[in-house]
Amino acid sequence: MQHRWGIERLWWRMDARAPVPDALARPATPEGFGDPKRGRDLLAGRHLRAGQQVQSRGRPIWSLGPETDPESAAQHRFGWLDDLAAQGGPAARDLAWDWLKDWITRYGDGRGPGWTFEATAKRLTVWVSNGAWLTQSPSPRSDEAAFLRSLSLQSRWLARHWHKAQAGPGRVMALSALLQAEMALYAAPRQPARRAAALGQAAATAIGQDGAIASRDPEALLDLLCSLNTAAAILGAATTSAQRDAMDAAARLLRALRHADGELARFHGGGRGAEGRLERALLEAEVPVGAPPVGLRMGYARLAAARTTVLLDAARPPSGPLATRAHASTLAFEMTCGRRPLIVSCGSGAHHGPDWRRAGRATPSHSTLCLDGHSSARLGMGLGGAEPLVEGPGEVLAHRADADGMQRIEASHDAWRANFGLTHDRRLGLDRGGLTLVGEDLLTTLGPADERAFDAASHAGRDPGVAFTIRFHLHPDVEAALDAQGAVALLRLRSGEVWRLAHDGGARLSLAPSVYLEKSRSRPVPTQQVVLSGRAMAYATLVRWSLVRSGDAVLAPRDLWRGEGDPA
Repeated sequence: MQHRWGIERLWWRMDARAPVPDALARPATPEGFGDPKRGRDLLAGRHLRAGQQVQSRGRPIWSLGPETDPESAAQHRFGWLDDLAAQGGPAARDLAWDWLKDWITRYGDGRGPGWTFEATAKRLTVWVSNGAWLTQSPSPRSDEAAFLRSLSLQSRWLARHWHKAQAGPGRVMALSALLQAEMALYAAPRQPARRAAALGQAAATAIGQDGAIASRDPEALLDLLCSLNTAAAILGAATTSAQRDAMDAAARLLRALRHADGELARFHGGGRGAEGRLERALLEAEVPVGAPPVGLRMGYARLAAARTTVLLDAARPPSGPLATRAHASTLAFEMTCGRRPLIVSCGSGAHHGPDWRRAGRATPSHSTLCLDGHSSARLGMGLGGAEPLVEGPGEVLAHRADADGMQRIEASHDAWRANFGLTHDRRLGLDRGGLTLVGEDLLTTLGPADERAFDAASHAGRDPGVAFTIRFHLHPDVEAALDAQGAVALLRLRSGEVWRLAHDGGARLSLAPSVYLEKSRSRPVPTQQVVLSGRAMAYATLVRWSLVRSGDAVLAPRDLWRGEGDPA
C-alpha cells in the first residue's frame, strides 16, 4: 500500500510540472440545468443538510459537517456550482471562486473524500461546463491559473485511473468527463481512438440492446445518455458503432419511460429530471420520433391513450450492489394527464436526509397495495452503513393483453407468500380515450401450503384476517376531497379537470397526509393520498377501483398537445 501511495505521489509531482494552458482552449457550452432558487439560498448562507436548513456563517460548503457524511462528500461533486451559475451575477461568481479556491487548497493534491472516480468525473464535468462563466469577467477573487492547473491535474489523474471505475456506467461517466476536460484544455482529446474504443465498450456494458440498465433508474439512464451525447459531439467521426447503438437504444427506451408531461417516471431513486434536460438529450441523440413499443421495457409497463399515460413497475427490484438505491415499489404505478401529474410515488428522499431516504424506499410510499406493516422488500444492513433492499419478490410476472377497446396489463408478485400465503395480482386497463383507468387488486392463495400459511397469519393477531391498504399518492398540485357520502374521492387538477376515484365497496376509502420528495425541492412537500383499506378474510380478496375523468374541463394552454396521439 505504501509503495502504491509513493508511486501515486510521484505521478502527482510529474503532473504538477506538466505545462498548463493560459486559458481554456475551447470553453464548453453551459448545461444550464442548475436551480437559481438553490443558488439564492447559497448566497444567503442557507444550506440543506439531512433535511434541515443550516446557516453557513461564512464557512466553506464542505465545513458544515463531517467529511465522512454522505451529504458533505456530495459537495465535492460541485453540483452547487451549477446552482450559483444559474443564479448568476458578480456575487454568485465571487462566492463560487471562494469555494473553488478553498477546495483546491484543501483537497487539490488528491486527498479527501472527493477523489472517487464518480466524484472526480462529476466535478470535472461541472468545472468544464461552468468554466466560461467563471472566467468571463475579471473578479478580485478569481484565480484562473489555479483553476486551470487543478483542472489539468484532475484530468491527468482520471486518465490514469478511469479503468478502475465501475464497469459500465462508472466508466462511461469517467471517460466522458475526461474527454470534456481534454477538449476544454487542449481543444482536442488526447488518444481519441483509444478513448472512443474504451467508451464504446463501456457503453455496451452499461446499456443493454433494449436500452435497459441494471439499476432500473430512469434518471440514471438519462445521465448516461447525456454523457454519451457529449462524448459523441467531441469524438465526431471517431465515435464507435457500439456507442451509437447504445445511445439509440437508451433514447428509444427513455421515450417509453416519460409521461404525457414530458417528464420521467420516478422509480428506484430517480427523479423527474431537470426541466428540458430529457427533451434536449433526445434531440441530441438524433433518434427519430416514433410510438414507444408495446410490452415491458426495463421492467416497466406503459399504457398511453390521448393525453393520459400510466407507468407500472412490473419487475423485481435491482439486486446486488444496486440494491442500495432500490425501492420496494413492485406493482406501483404513476399516472399523468396532459401536463399534470395525478398519481405519483413519494419519490426518493436521498436529498432530504437518511430518515426520508428510508421512508421513500418503503412500499407505503408508493401507489400500490401493501400488507400493513410489511413492505414487499425490506432494508438490510450492508458494508459501510449501506442499506440494500433484501427479501423482495422471488417472482414477478407480467402480461400485456389489450381487449374490449382497452389497453390492459396484468402483473403479480409473491413477496408475501412465504409469511402470509398471499400473492398480489394487479390488473390495470386504460380506455382508448384516456378518460378511464380501471384497476383490480387481488390477494390470493395458490395452493394448500399457501392456505395453511394464510390461516396461521390471519389468526396471529387480535383481529381476524390480514390488514391491507391500497395507496394512491397525489401530486402536490392535486386538490382532493370526498363526496357527500364519503365513498368517492374527487381529484381536481390545476387545469380544471376533475377525476373521480371510486371502488366497489370491498374496502374503506379515506384521505390521508402524504409527502412529495424531489431533489429539486428544498424540503419535502406536503400532499395527500387516497387510501383503500380493508382486511383479507378469505383465500381470495378482490378490490375493484376506477379513476374516471368527470365531465368536460376548459383546459389551460399548457395542458394541450401540439400534436396528436401518444406524446412520446
